[in-house]
Amino acid sequence: MKAIEAKGLTKFYGSARGIIDVDLSVENGDFFGFIGPNGAGKSTFIRTLMGFISPTRGQASVLGLDIVKNSTEILSKVGYLPSEAAFYSGMRVKDALALSASLRGMKLNKEAMALCERFALDPSRKIHELSLGNRKKTAIVAALQHNPEIYILDEPTSGLDPIMQKVFYEILKERNIAGATVFLSSHILSEVEKYCKNAAVIREGKIITSASVDKLSHTGVKRVRILGFGGDIQISGIRDVKKDADTTSFLFSGDVGVLVHELSKHTFRDVTIEDSDLEEVFMHYYKKEDE
Repeated sequence: MKAIEAKGLTKFYGSARGIIDVDLSVENGDFFGFIGPNGAGKSTFIRTLMGFISPTRGQASVLGLDIVKNSTEILSKVGYLPSEAAFYSGMRVKDALALSASLRGMKLNKEAMALCERFALDPSRKIHELSLGNRKKTAIVAALQHNPEIYILDEPTSGLDPIMQKVFYEILKERNIAGATVFLSSHILSEVEKYCKNAAVIREGKIITSASVDKLSHTGVKRVRILGFGGDIQISGIRDVKKDADTTSFLFSGDVGVLVHELSKHTFRDVTIEDSDLEEVFMHYYKKEDE
């Protein structure tokens, strides 16, 4: 049984594109990143999985449960965090958390209070008094307090300061080590690179690629920086050339031996050739699609 499995999952809003023929498989116990810019279809995919919107065609399951036939049971097993959460403004934090717990047949428990403490969230404060960051913390505690089997998180760290982001990922890592599956939608590539084991890249509603983060980060694309270089290199595989007063940098996908041979014809002070990071790889996939 897969934690998440989608086959040909498609959603159109009238004639407007949501997601198109998404095939995606997430193993139980994975820490999975779902990467794409705003408007790529990340939230549409997640809302379709959760049963909030109906697919136009295709099928999908969460923890082996069909997203159309078993949507209520899926909701009972998932810790869901939307990109933007809303609460009744007159409620106190603890009341909002108690309401969330009651929807699952639970009472507000020590786990919720422990999470509030870790996030430095005052449960006695009223929702309308909270900053954006503290409202996000409230939503996070609501999603985590029942220790679900799987977490489906849509842009979870927007609104959090760096310290709280660190706390958030520490908790997710603890839950993942304990056996929970984490499915994390994000356009912040450094987060995915640092915390996720596997990831998929989505663009304009379609999955471009899905693989381990390590494999995605080693596609043969190199970042080259040359100091004191004033010439031009006439070989294929070079793009995104940037020049300032003393440095020339570019991405290179080709034979490094050919590049070094070409560089030997020119004068320069120093050169570094290194693996590109996930952000550069991400742009590589997007430009590859354009080509």
